[in-house]
Amino acid sequence: MLVFILRRLLQAVVVMLTVAFIAFMLFQYVGDPVTSILGQDATQEQRDDLRRDLGLDQSFAVQFARFVGNAVQGEFGLSLRQGREVSALIAERFPATLELALGAAVFALVVGIPLGVYAALRRGRFGSQLVMTLSLLGVSLPTFLIGILLILAFSVTLGWLPSFGRGDTVQIGGWSTGLLTWDGWTHIILPAITLSVFQLALIMRLVRAEMLEVLRTDYVKFARARGLSNRTVYFGHALKNTLVPVITITGLQLGSLIAFAIITETVFQWPGMGFLFIQAVQFADIPVMAAYLCLIALIFVVVNLVVDLLYFAVDPRLRIEKSAAGH
Repeated sequence: MLVFILRRLLQAVVVMLTVAFIAFMLFQYVGDPVTSILGQDATQEQRDDLRRDLGLDQSFAVQFARFVGNAVQGEFGLSLRQGREVSALIAERFPATLELALGAAVFALVVGIPLGVYAALRRGRFGSQLVMTLSLLGVSLPTFLIGILLILAFSVTLGWLPSFGRGDTVQIGGWSTGLLTWDGWTHIILPAITLSVFQLALIMRLVRAEMLEVLRTDYVKFARARGLSNRTVYFGHALKNTLVPVITITGLQLGSLIAFAIITETVFQWPGMGFLFIQAVQFADIPVMAAYLCLIALIFVVVNLVVDLLYFAVDPRLRIEKSAAGH
């Protein structure tokens, strides 16, 4: 177990260093921070002084080492567009993105699992085929189109839900949330549904496939032979074993929801990290872009590490395989 954890931690460090190197290269080859800060009318002496203050006159290795050291402390300098600390901007936007991603994940699980079970138990019937057709649409349609259609239907035509913004929020310490206000709930519904559609379709198809596979196993046949009711067989035996890989996939997809919330946040003007990143790309705000890349990579690495460790702890077959390999 200890060797497994150390190996995963080493892999995580390598991944983070690779992403940090890519983010650092943005500073070297995308725009000129000196020109962005001083403008075109600055004298050469002013440029040289600022370049010296920023440490840009030092060697590549020294600059990269300093960048990694600052990144570990959460420091990425000042935003070239807003003139504020990048860490402060990320701290302001992160609650909105995390709230949206968690809302989408919960919605995808609550709706996707029952629909997947229904599609498996009613295989070949019209309702099951309709559910699978809708799941195919959910996987195929682009996110921005889903968001636009939802806005057209529920905001423009029916006028039931707002089409942009986060609504009223409540500050709890340094954390802002809109889940404690009714206006916040109405604002998060459409973005969360939009972001969750692909994940919902994925979970539904995965649950259906796993459920059909589990229903063919011997222990389910033995449970039927013992005279257990269909409800007990389906939900007491089959569903429990079906959810193991589903939980794993869902944990891995949480990082994807946070990373790929960019399009959803742009469509709904949701004030999260993705919307901040799009603005940074438009203005070539390199510090914000670098901080976003590093943070998203860290989220992916942490989520994958936690899922790997939980799966290793839950599934005894992995421990047996590792033990056999060691011997």
